[in-house]
Amino acid sequence: MFDTVLVANRGEIALRVMRACKELGLRTVAIYSEADRHAPHVAYADAAYLVGPASAAQSYLNIERIIEVARESGAGAVHPGYGFLAENPSFARAVTLAGLVFIGPPAEVMERMGGKVAARREAKAAGVPVVPGTLYPIGTLEELRACAHEYGYPIAIKAVAGGGGRGFRVVFEEGELRQAFESARREAELGFGNADVYVEKYLTDPRHIEIQVLADAHGNVIHLGERECSVQRRHQKLIEESPSPVMTPELRKRMGEAAVRLATQVGYVSAGTLEFIYQDGEFYFLEMNTRIQVEHTVTEMVTGVDLVKAQLRIARGERLWLTQHDIVMRGHAIECRINAEDPASNFRPSLGTLVEYSEPYGFGVRVDSGVHKGYTIPQHYDSLIAKLICWGDDRAEAIARMRRALTDYRIVGVAHTIPFHLLTMSHPVFQDGKATINFIPHHLADQLGALSQGPLSPVSAAAASSGPARIFEVEVNGRLFTVRVAEAETRAERTERRTRQASDRAAHRALHPIADGVASALQGTISAVLVSPGQEVEAGQVVFVIEAMKMENEIAAPRKGVIGEVRVQVGQAVEPGTVLATYRAAGEVAA
Repeated sequence: MFDTVLVANRGEIALRVMRACKELGLRTVAIYSEADRHAPHVAYADAAYLVGPASAAQSYLNIERIIEVARESGAGAVHPGYGFLAENPSFARAVTLAGLVFIGPPAEVMERMGGKVAARREAKAAGVPVVPGTLYPIGTLEELRACAHEYGYPIAIKAVAGGGGRGFRVVFEEGELRQAFESARREAELGFGNADVYVEKYLTDPRHIEIQVLADAHGNVIHLGERECSVQRRHQKLIEESPSPVMTPELRKRMGEAAVRLATQVGYVSAGTLEFIYQDGEFYFLEMNTRIQVEHTVTEMVTGVDLVKAQLRIARGERLWLTQHDIVMRGHAIECRINAEDPASNFRPSLGTLVEYSEPYGFGVRVDSGVHKGYTIPQHYDSLIAKLICWGDDRAEAIARMRRALTDYRIVGVAHTIPFHLLTMSHPVFQDGKATINFIPHHLADQLGALSQGPLSPVSAAAASSGPARIFEVEVNGRLFTVRVAEAETRAERTERRTRQASDRAAHRALHPIADGVASALQGTISAVLVSPGQEVEAGQVVFVIEAMKMENEIAAPRKGVIGEVRVQVGQAVEPGTVLATYRAAGEVAA
């Protein structure tokens, strides 16, 4: 029995786990990188330990250091959250070998189900339908080409070790194979420390539906219904809901029984999610996430089951206290992921400081966040700011409540996905429950570019230019007004303002690249250079890849021309507006 839990994660999920621990009377230990020294999860924990520099590879993925901290802090158990090391069997095994409890499935089960190709083999053995594809990783471009010829285009390349859309590429024709293969492997290595990928036939217009399971160490397994996760960008979920608009009692029974059968076959323990795609009345197993999911919240809202607390109780050896008959879904819940991304610029990551931050409240509204006013979004990690979850008696009420909560949400300082979510909640296709994974490209592509948001609101811009202020409320003829009276800036405040304005100008320049070069549109690290001096490029051709917030972002040539000088190299950090390459002037010859 343990009384202290180290949470091997950061952000909102670290806070979510810590709150569940405290409700069970458990002491909590946080880990943090140098970039997260002032993060909310660090302040909330009973104890906190530095594990390394900002780079995830040197901190949140540093198994040896995390185990060292667990021992030093007196932790008896480790909760991995999601992402980072959550589905790494080597980490789970290291925790166990250190005499600690890993709050999740055993390493052996994780190896059977956490690896995507291994999970496909298990699914076939359990009689669960799978999408046609490989049952082993592919290591060469020649193997990939053979798979494409066998299954036919389009095909999907996926990371063996991960999920969340990282290391996922769709290939529609042979000419795209090399770039997609190399890009998927790079992103998989960055996100999971494992570059292995596999291939599936890509279904063109399915829904993404997943089943939540809960299992104890005594052989008891139940499912808690489904979540629909079809609204995605870059194969990453943006909106999740439960129940699925397309679900019937018969389909839920079939999918739930398939999920329980597969989890039972492998001896699964803890909370887990089996992901399926659904098209033309048939469902196919995709993969199993051997951890708590980002979107576990919507299941909690409709079932009343605290899934994180359930993980902790199961890890302490308790028998499952629920039966399948006890699981009743009431009402409807929707989750919107509030990300630091600009929907108008292909969901490009947005870095900066939250000048203003205010969360919505009210009946049926839940916010899981890991930020606060004044928090600076780091480039090294996921772009998630918060999860906004709304519950209603039915789907229509849940949508209406979500629209109200999104309107009440205030974020100033970075671009974010709230305008996208408001657009989606108002769209008839979504309201009618007919969205598939192609919802964004088929129905919103022409509208996203018109979504507007600035890094600063008019009030904030005035504040930035005139220093601190005192706020007064004044009533005139029975009407209340808020009045702001600016005060003189100190030297330090003036320096900070000028620095922020310089950053904003750099970001503006990045959005309007110079005519004779290729400029970075974001802050990040160069992960691929796809051009060389003297090379002719076409307008729109991808010439650089920048990794930011654990995602690869393609930088395209703004016009046709011949590259003159390449000014960056792989591994180099860049800022918005950094000139990555220049064009050769007309008549100029190579040096």
